[in-house]
Amino acid sequence: MVEDERRLVQLVRRVLEEEGHRVEVAYDGLEGLRLALEGDFDVIVLDILLPEMNGVEVCQALRRAKVDTPVLMLTALDSVEDKVRGLDAGADDYLAKPFAFQELLARLRALSRRRVQPREPHRLQVGDLVLDLQRRRAWRGGREIELSPKEFALLELLMRNAGRVLTRTQILDHVWGYDFAPDSNLVDVYIAYLRRKVDKGHQRPLIHTVRGHGYMISE
Repeated sequence: MVEDERRLVQLVRRVLEEEGHRVEVAYDGLEGLRLALEGDFDVIVLDILLPEMNGVEVCQALRRAKVDTPVLMLTALDSVEDKVRGLDAGADDYLAKPFAFQELLARLRALSRRRVQPREPHRLQVGDLVLDLQRRRAWRGGREIELSPKEFALLELLMRNAGRVLTRTQILDHVWGYDFAPDSNLVDVYIAYLRRKVDKGHQRPLIHTVRGHGYMISE
């Protein structure tokens, strides 16, 4: 979801997650474009009036890059001309604000059916670290690691994005939602927990700090 109205993001994200969706959020067009180019998403919900780069430009850039992920334009601009502009940029559907959550969900279901869905992996692996998503268990070098639910969620997020730097804000949004302020040190505390459990006693650490940016996991 690429949307700069944070309260709207909070409401929509809560509804989508209650329906079983996994949601990633960007608050400006440039960050949204980067996420869409680097990730593999079922549907992109894209506002038009965005800072840094508007939604039409983002959609055009995605289509030029041959990204075929369905795009739902979600915006207060609801004239016929605005709708045509969005659809001509490569959007697949258009929903004007204010909207009913039931209609949003129905449109997202329709768009997601257009893609052949890849099978969700049962396991994630980075080096000798293995995460079993079904049994909610983890091992490194054949030794099982005991993880709390939040530690597991944080490790899963890092491993799903292996090789990619995640900011503290992205991690807070994904693992803890909106319960904590962006300047909270919660992410740093839990990264330290994971390091003690995942990297301690191993010659090669997997969890890395990228100074000034955030954290990543890689071999």
